[in-house]
Amino acid sequence: MSVTITIKDLVKKYADTTVIPELSLEIKKGEFFTLLGPSGCGKTTLLRMIAGFNSIEGGTIRFNERVINEVEPGKRNIGMVFQSYAIFPHLTVKGNIAFGLENRKISKEEIASKVDDILKVVQIEQYKDRMPKNLSGGQQQRVALARAIVIRPDVLLMDEPLSNLDAKLRIDMRNAIKDIQREVGITTVYVTHDQEEAMAVSDRIAVMKSGIIQHLGTPQEIYQRPANVFVATFIGRTNIIEGTLTQEADQYRLQFNAGYSETMSNIRLPKPQASLNVKISVRPEEFIMTEDQTGMRATIVHSVFLGQNTHYFVDLESGQRIEITQESKTTQILEPGEIIYLKVKTDKINVYDAAGELNYTGSVQS
Repeated sequence: MSVTITIKDLVKKYADTTVIPELSLEIKKGEFFTLLGPSGCGKTTLLRMIAGFNSIEGGTIRFNERVINEVEPGKRNIGMVFQSYAIFPHLTVKGNIAFGLENRKISKEEIASKVDDILKVVQIEQYKDRMPKNLSGGQQQRVALARAIVIRPDVLLMDEPLSNLDAKLRIDMRNAIKDIQREVGITTVYVTHDQEEAMAVSDRIAVMKSGIIQHLGTPQEIYQRPANVFVATFIGRTNIIEGTLTQEADQYRLQFNAGYSETMSNIRLPKPQASLNVKISVRPEEFIMTEDQTGMRATIVHSVFLGQNTHYFVDLESGQRIEITQESKTTQILEPGEIIYLKVKTDKINVYDAAGELNYTGSVQS
């Protein structure tokens, strides 16, 4: 059980429209891999191609060394968990989980043993005799997950499995799914548009846009050094500020259009340039509030208190509104109209070319 999935030059077309143009990707054996992106980016299309539900117009998909392009979905040995759960309303929990095993013509004793084992893994053994209508949404999702993995598939495919659950239950279930995946060690491909969900469960993430992978990496890599402005704005929250990068000996000076500058020691340009326009990505927590008036002057517009942190929305002198996050303290929250000065954590921010497509920033400093 569990395989490496190798995708090479994969193409998907609908009539004359190319949805996925020559996509290549390797998903490691036993990895929890997430396809992340906005609606229409091609993530579910790619998942359905792996499952065999969508045709392939070019390229190959391999499970280990086996090309599966023409293999029927039922013969790919995959488990599938859908957004709608798709459990049978007329069968008990135990009956739902046993369904796939019964189709494989194994003995009743073996079926009972496998069902009991998986009920313990997904922690719903106390509900085995209940009908689906008597289960909560989270319990139904566990039944769907148990049914998918009890057959010991080579690959587990999950398409927006938590989108029908409320916020708290989504957090509980994503933790449960990750724990279960680690326990069974199955290669898992997970589709979501929720970046927080992807960050919480994934070993690696592919951020997609228009059928193209924009950034492939660990959650930490993608958050700290997004490949381009699209990824920076899609993963977490960030502020994009216009600026200028000017060479000074072996370093560069980053000039914010708000009138503030910093020396940068981690800029990596394809070729030396005296000066160029850039886009600067600064996450809310990467601002430093200071009394030093050489920083960016800003005016408090309003604040949101969220316990440990307070989020401030402020206007720069340029007129741009940005968001900053500061640790909540015992002192009074700043009021609208108050003037503050801001600097940035130079080792954390990201600097891109003017088009926002190329990251000039080196690795995060420890």
